[in-house]
Amino acid sequence: MKKFMQLSKAPVPQREEAIASHWDSIDLLAKSVTSRPDDKPFVFYEGPPTANGRPGIHHVISRTLKDSVCRFKTMEGYQVKRKAGWDTHGLPVEIEVEKQLKLSSKQDIERYGIAKFNEKCRASVFTYEKAWRDMTRKMGYLLDLENPYITLDNDYVESVWWLLDQFFKQGYMYEGHKILPYCPRCGTGLASHEVAQGYQQIKSNTVVVTFQRKDTEEYFLVWTTTPWTLAANVALAVHPEVVYVKVEKEGKLYWLAKELAKAVLGEDFRVVEEVLGKELEGIEYHQLMPFLTADKKAFYV
Repeated sequence: MKKFMQLSKAPVPQREEAIASHWDSIDLLAKSVTSRPDDKPFVFYEGPPTANGRPGIHHVISRTLKDSVCRFKTMEGYQVKRKAGWDTHGLPVEIEVEKQLKLSSKQDIERYGIAKFNEKCRASVFTYEKAWRDMTRKMGYLLDLENPYITLDNDYVESVWWLLDQFFKQGYMYEGHKILPYCPRCGTGLASHEVAQGYQQIKSNTVVVTFQRKDTEEYFLVWTTTPWTLAANVALAVHPEVVYVKVEKEGKLYWLAKELAKAVLGEDFRVVEEVLGKELEGIEYHQLMPFLTADKKAFYV
């Protein structure tokens, strides 16, 4: 097997800078565009980062994938202009400014003044632009940073409204309903990645609830970490291969997993019956909060 030729023994940062400087000197991005025909474009607009936050290694990973696709399309003969963008709207910008101003709620922002708050946000959106430019250059990501689209520009905002108007006129827009996570502190809906950013491991109280069987005076003991969902309960889940027991405690009969019986009930109970979970499937129970009518079969194991 042939060995790879080592072109330079200089430290990686030095080689990195030498290559980047060479690409700058020959204007490599412009050459890659002008050497391809205008009538064979491959349109690329970078999903814009928010420049009021520092770039991280996860940005390097996603940008490497973007750069690879653009280079491949250029090699296929397409003209790829690689337009950069800056995202200047949304919660990331507002939350950073809230921290700077020591505001902690939507009401604080309103007291501070919405117009003044917006100006602070506008001033903060390019806080780390230089860090983003440096990272882009160091990782060899060819991108037209001199002619970016910026989401706060009126031309950009108006173009989005124009597109929505075209969609509406052509019948592609409709009104519907969608459940979204909501932040009461921010007073706004949240995107899935914004919810994920606040994820943390915590210890929380849980509840064990009794659901009465329809055919007899027996109860399923149900454990939940989300008691606020009980009002919408329509079914109970058991593992088909786990052993469940019917036990008697203080004159009442309960069903629960055998392995959890002592943890839930202590020592003072009597086992009456043992079955696999699959033998409980299909058993119906009384609705916990009977103020809604189900529109299909519900309230069964």
